[in-house]
Amino acid sequence: MPASAKKSLRVAVLADSDTRWKWGALTARRLTPAAAEVRLDGYLLRGRATPTARQLQEIGVRADSLSEVTGVEFLHTMRQEAYDILVLALVGGGVQAMLHGLRNAWGTGPRPVVVTGYVGVVFEKLADGLLLRHGADLVLANSRHDADRFRAVYEGVGADACAVTEVALPFLGGAPYTGEHEPCTVVFAAQPSVPDNRRDRTYLLDRLIRHARAHPEREVLLKLRSKPGEHTTHIEELPYQKLVQGRDVPANFRLVYGHMGEVLDRTDLLVTISSTAALEALHRRIPTVVLTDLGVREALGNHHFTGSGCLASWDQLDAGHRPAPDEEWVARQGVAADGGYGTAFDTARERIAKLLDRPGGLPPLAPYYTPETAPGYLPGILARHHLGPDGAPLPGAPTADKSPGPVRQIVRRAARGAYRHGVQRVAPVIRRMGEL
Repeated sequence: MPASAKKSLRVAVLADSDTRWKWGALTARRLTPAAAEVRLDGYLLRGRATPTARQLQEIGVRADSLSEVTGVEFLHTMRQEAYDILVLALVGGGVQAMLHGLRNAWGTGPRPVVVTGYVGVVFEKLADGLLLRHGADLVLANSRHDADRFRAVYEGVGADACAVTEVALPFLGGAPYTGEHEPCTVVFAAQPSVPDNRRDRTYLLDRLIRHARAHPEREVLLKLRSKPGEHTTHIEELPYQKLVQGRDVPANFRLVYGHMGEVLDRTDLLVTISSTAALEALHRRIPTVVLTDLGVREALGNHHFTGSGCLASWDQLDAGHRPAPDEEWVARQGVAADGGYGTAFDTARERIAKLLDRPGGLPPLAPYYTPETAPGYLPGILARHHLGPDGAPLPGAPTADKSPGPVRQIVRRAARGAYRHGVQRVAPVIRRMGEL
């Protein structure tokens, strides 16, 4: 029986944050045939942004098993376990390290189809991030726009671009917007790192509160990604929860957490700087605004939405303006508001089926970066994950030979807490001192 026709598939997802776990697990589900029996094993890479139990519960994506690992522990597991598909839902450097580590672990032996990609809009470090992901069997692009850009980067450096595969964001869905709710609900989708300074974040908070006061008949929600002390894909140095403390806010203004899809179920106007939530809202045809108040700038990511028809300011919104999205732009961004979303992953599934049925199995992984092509860059990336230039674990690197004892677990938790405190508290102070 060909591998692609198997009734049962084993899939592994390695993720380094709550958002990437959501993307990786949902992508894995969409990459497998609906009729197949799928076992999904999740691995959470231990580090700054390892999801908390609350974050995992909020995401709501279930796995048959879920464990926290170091990179070397994961490679040890992949040497022992036989999977059909592996999804690397990591930052670019993590993907590159795992590709080299897996190449060393698997050698010329049997291996799964390796898939990677991006959680959302790609608006910065395009070449850097893409070349760090090169070497996977499939590099997923969330839209036609991204697929064209990805291929251009690979071809421009002489790298094989055949891995680039157009799909869509795996978490789009929900009921189409049918009209205003009672009460009318305005939602601001906050982002952990955009904008990145107190002045601009305070400005946005003030405008949201001012909008709530001007429209007491509306419900105005500030949708937050994480609670203080938690981390997501990006570091949040100035949580809105702290900025709002001590303020006199109107009764119709609230902070909310929870699944974005559930919040969108009652949203009449989605407002953001550049959150992927804008694409979720556009997919459901919910009125969507990408703010221009702080400028249209690469640093904010809202430059990605030029041509979308969604750019507007708070002054315009307060005056009653509602942007109309450009249909051609929307179609190129993969949100598939025209109903084509159901087939967005067909090509990827077909490619995976062919790879699983490849005579003689799959060849060894072949990333673009090697000790020959990037001798001044690659070794540092690998070393951060306790790997040598050949992808082999360095002496003294943590292994999975035994489960950590109670003392080791306490030390790990303390070290992780200290690291997060340094990232969230100490580093910002040092940066501000450096700006004096």
